[in-house]
Amino acid sequence: MDQAPATALPAGVPQAGEATTAAGEGTRPRPLRRRPPALIVLVACLITAASLVPLGFVVTTTISTGWDTATALIFRPRTLELLGNTLELMLITVPLCIVLGVGGAWLVERTWLKGNKVWAVLLAAPLAIPAFVNSYAWVSAVPGLQGIFSGVLIATLSYYPLVYIPAAATLSRMDPAIEQSAASLGLGAWRVFFRVVLPQLRIAVAGGALLVALHLLAEYGAFAMIRFDTFTTAIMEQYRSTFNGAAGNMLASVLVAVCLVLLVVEARLRGNARYARIGSGAQALPARLPLGRWQAPAQAGLLALAVLAVGVPLWMTLTWTMQGGAQIWETDELAGALWSSLWLGLLGAVVTTAVAFPLAFLADRYSGWLSRALELANYVTSSMPGIVLALAFVTVALRAVPGVYQTTGLLVAAYVLLFIPRALVNLRAGLAQAPKELEEAARALGKPPAVALVRVTLRLAAPAAAGGAALVFLAVLNELTATLLLSPLGTKTLATEFWALSSEIDYAGAAPYALLMIGLSAPMTYLLFQQSKKAAGQ
Repeated sequence: MDQAPATALPAGVPQAGEATTAAGEGTRPRPLRRRPPALIVLVACLITAASLVPLGFVVTTTISTGWDTATALIFRPRTLELLGNTLELMLITVPLCIVLGVGGAWLVERTWLKGNKVWAVLLAAPLAIPAFVNSYAWVSAVPGLQGIFSGVLIATLSYYPLVYIPAAATLSRMDPAIEQSAASLGLGAWRVFFRVVLPQLRIAVAGGALLVALHLLAEYGAFAMIRFDTFTTAIMEQYRSTFNGAAGNMLASVLVAVCLVLLVVEARLRGNARYARIGSGAQALPARLPLGRWQAPAQAGLLALAVLAVGVPLWMTLTWTMQGGAQIWETDELAGALWSSLWLGLLGAVVTTAVAFPLAFLADRYSGWLSRALELANYVTSSMPGIVLALAFVTVALRAVPGVYQTTGLLVAAYVLLFIPRALVNLRAGLAQAPKELEEAARALGKPPAVALVRVTLRLAAPAAAGGAALVFLAVLNELTATLLLSPLGTKTLATEFWALSSEIDYAGAAPYALLMIGLSAPMTYLLFQQSKKAAGQ
């Protein structure tokens, strides 16, 4: 019987022989820490306290409204209509995104799909197209587009990669030994998939589905363009007319309640399971299934999805660009918006990923009521529409610290609170697949906790951190409402300029901004895809 291959520790972790020598010289191994590091707990609590500012704003304004007025506004027919629209949108879109994301990942990673490497990139490509640009393209192609099914169409085409990318990475990294054992016990291919493979996708699918749902709760531009009313579009209308009116605040409070329900459901579905495997070098390649007569239908289905999600937006944007001519590129506003978007995107990505690490580390390594509460608070805040968070920051800044109003620091702080789940979900997945046993082994062999954390855990989680940063960069490029309210005077981004022109039905003038957003997003989307493959050991 062959002997199992030895597990290789990352560079910087003492080997077994070194541990024996050290022990012989009288060095006592350091005890493993059973409590979370105090510094990480302190930083995570400070981050969460800052994230509660917008929620406190909503709660305070709700209380100041009064019980009678609040109940009258919450239970009026208009609120129930918006609640029905939002829930219907989520109940249809989220399952569709899961089916498309998991199905596409399975075809690319586990079948002999022809051109699977090309399809792997194309299935992630819609992330490079902002949802409101997608809506702009579809409205240009079909001017009468509106209503719930139009919203489902655009949201599904824009957001299914949020499920596909983590699902594909997880499928690539799974140890096929478990599947081979199930098959040897007589289970067929489909039963192996549903009983062995699908349960191991639970963390990735639950996290991706939560991101999709949060996008649907906070999205404004895509639904406003097709005149489909959700809580976010209604709140924006209320704040435009009354700035800080009671009706808008009550809608925001209902939206926060919906988010709480989503977070509880996601936490129950995710559970506390871990699927770490020590030693990526010993992993065998997963078995691929032949498609046979299903090859042609699979190719046709993926082609249709690529045309709808990528082909239509690109074609319509290029069409408007050609109609506008060369003069639409010869504006000073275009260059200024490009630079502002690049700078804010990179700054927001780096800061948000760094801020998310203490929360992800506590949630993965020291799961308990504290880590769950901290994570929940940040998810609740990020689910709030950008307009509500921005107005909360405006109110607090003007009353408490007037000097920070309309500064880059305040705008980046808003980006952190809005987009921290995008970094947090990726970091959690990376830490879950970075075996904590390796870090514990490094500590037991004499390495200080901080050194073991940096040399082992951070190195293994780096690809996931890069993926999270790429997602944040994409989100900052696409952010609209918070940027409009919080950006320093004279600062214009590609998103805000695109929205200003498209709102005036100047589709040709808006086209260059759309193309630049797509052009900037495409490399980051490809980086995200490549990092997910690197995390899977490919």
